[in-house]
Amino acid sequence: MEGIKAADPIYLNLSADDPELGTTQIESICMNCYKTGVTRLLLTKIPFYKEVVIMSFTCDDCGYQNNEIQSGSEIKEKAIRIKLTVDDVKDLNRRVCKTDYSGVRIEELDFEIPPKSQKGEITTIEGIIDRVVTGLSQDQEKRNLEHPEAAEQINQFIQKLEELKEVKKPFTIVLDDISGDAYIENLCAPHSDPKLHVSNYTRNKEQNHLLGIFDRDEIEDQKEKADQDENNEMLKPIAEGAWPLEELHGEVLQFPTNCPECAAPCDTNMKLTNIPHFKEVVIMATVCERCGHKTNEVKSGGGIEEKGLRIEVKITSREDFSRDVLKSENCHLAIRELEVDVGPSALGGRFTTVEGILTAMRDQLSENSAMFRDSASKDSEDRLDKFLEEFEKVLNGGREVTMILDDPTGNSYVQALSDDGKPDPNLRIIRYHRSFEQNEELGLNDMKVEGYEEDSNAE
Repeated sequence: MEGIKAADPIYLNLSADDPELGTTQIESICMNCYKTGVTRLLLTKIPFYKEVVIMSFTCDDCGYQNNEIQSGSEIKEKAIRIKLTVDDVKDLNRRVCKTDYSGVRIEELDFEIPPKSQKGEITTIEGIIDRVVTGLSQDQEKRNLEHPEAAEQINQFIQKLEELKEVKKPFTIVLDDISGDAYIENLCAPHSDPKLHVSNYTRNKEQNHLLGIFDRDEIEDQKEKADQDENNEMLKPIAEGAWPLEELHGEVLQFPTNCPECAAPCDTNMKLTNIPHFKEVVIMATVCERCGHKTNEVKSGGGIEEKGLRIEVKITSREDFSRDVLKSENCHLAIRELEVDVGPSALGGRFTTVEGILTAMRDQLSENSAMFRDSASKDSEDRLDKFLEEFEKVLNGGREVTMILDDPTGNSYVQALSDDGKPDPNLRIIRYHRSFEQNEELGLNDMKVEGYEEDSNAE
């Protein structure tokens, strides 16, 4: 492809020195005048978000322009719902990334944009409102002549939308995306934003089908159909590639995947192992020969515990940095004194030390700080610099902090340093009953966990 060398990563970081780096130009038909225009493709990464494919079309004959964004990474395990309270004009400038599967709702107007009705795009809160106004304003002259009452109702609604941009009173906008790829900018980053509430939930079967995701039974059914159809071989490798978990003990399995940094093809090693005094886990390690990126991820080999788990560890000396830590993929991580809260998807599941997980947090903020530079406000840039300075003090042992791991699945772990059976003064472990919302995010509210024996006897 023009503009990308074979040895380059597939998804490139944007560069102010060379803004055309990584762009690909192709001729394509204009859907407005049906003449030939130019589409520019850019495969890049949005800091603290994901890999995306940005497409921009321009027609020199009629002047028609269009832009679109598509996901460039794998579908998230869970859907996402983002709720933002807009009570200041600054909130209108928050950057928003919405996909084809994003539904948008403005609570106060009882107005909703259903999924699949608009193409994905990178915009702002104000941009979403402007796009709705533009869409409603189309053909208004014709409506005024043919359906004046309907046209007047639309004009009144457009006026309400325009008033939202003045933010005379707060309003709530909800972004619901079954692919899990939607995003609204956090203006308080790296701290949590009190106006922004993000929750994840488990998709239902219909939503999975819309994304092209099928469970094992459905794949087996498709495999049976494929066996009867000589021309349908697409689903056979998926159904035949499942490994029984009990056969993996002691084995190091290797399977092809893509680098999480540059998306180049590479191999991932996976092994089942037992953590002493804890439980069985699955460790996966990936090394990319193209960009050199290394990553490791840990997933629980067992089920969800009966109760959630909250672990508080005080970091007061170098000895505390050496504690082993298992953070599951569902665990929230926070540092109380720095007022920072990291969601489960930011660092994923990993088995490391206290120092290792703190360093990973620092590196992720430093490497992806582009969102606080260039177009970001000076306040955001200064806030990040000050935060990183305080983080360095923690890593250098110059500041005592409390690290909190809150895991609703109960599958996280922090090593105790007292071997004589006495309680560890710097380690506090609390088990709690999950809330309805936490069970909803884990998909437990609709899961049948009782009565299997009766059903079996009935059969």
